[in-house]
Amino acid sequence: MTTSMDARDQPRGTRSGLVEGRVALVTGGTRGIGAAICHELADQGAHVAAGFWHDHEAAEKFLADVGAAHPDLRVTIHEGNIGNADDCRRVLREVEDQHGRVDILVNNAGITIDRTVAKMTDEDWQKVIAVNLSGAFFMAQAAVEHMLQRGTGRIINVSSVIGETGNIGQVNYAASKSGLFGLTKSLARETLFQLSRAGRPVGDGIGLTVNAVTPGYVATDMMATIPDKVLDRIRAQIPVGRLGAPEEIARVVAFLAADASAYITGQIWAVNGGLDM
Repeated sequence: MTTSMDARDQPRGTRSGLVEGRVALVTGGTRGIGAAICHELADQGAHVAAGFWHDHEAAEKFLADVGAAHPDLRVTIHEGNIGNADDCRRVLREVEDQHGRVDILVNNAGITIDRTVAKMTDEDWQKVIAVNLSGAFFMAQAAVEHMLQRGTGRIINVSSVIGETGNIGQVNYAASKSGLFGLTKSLARETLFQLSRAGRPVGDGIGLTVNAVTPGYVATDMMATIPDKVLDRIRAQIPVGRLGAPEEIARVVAFLAADASAYITGQIWAVNGGLDM
């Protein structure tokens, strides 16, 4: 499923920004951190394609909100299962067909199925790895082919501080998010190698970069289900003393997506209130 909207009411206007005129595809882009990333990229001038799965009501609300705020931009939503390789490729093709290109890919979609190792089933393990890690690979694989042809692009993988620290009951999630570090660094090297091999200069201009961000504990719907006593213990572990806001993650993503960030690639950017100091 794909839907688009060019809203004309309640115009806020798009300011000249870091990614003006670019096309950004954000998986898991209609809620939480993903929605904040889409809003920030649109604020910075990018046309936005947001991926989602099943939650049509949230997706349509997102489309209306961003379209109304940015009537001069093209905003689309695309339904697909990121845990399925064919769906990943289909969504990428849809965005290319509707927007003409993909300049920025943000691999944000992710799930959790928390259980201790003793109780974790094969399906618990495989489903989380399929969405959080394999999905990011298949999306990036499809996007890189397109970006290499143009010689420019940005890929940003949204990992997690849990991929660095681990966590009880989250071996599947931690493994998937840690795996994004290796994916990011290897893909960053390989894209530069492929550009050089194709005779395209890699040292000048916008370039093709691959980076990751590692959010800490962020105030999203997922965190809202945690009991207050547990949240108090989490806050006590965070040096800045609070949860992060989705917009704080989004600002770092927009910075890495900018044309001017061409000298940053293969890096892991922590946004976690000091948890990994």
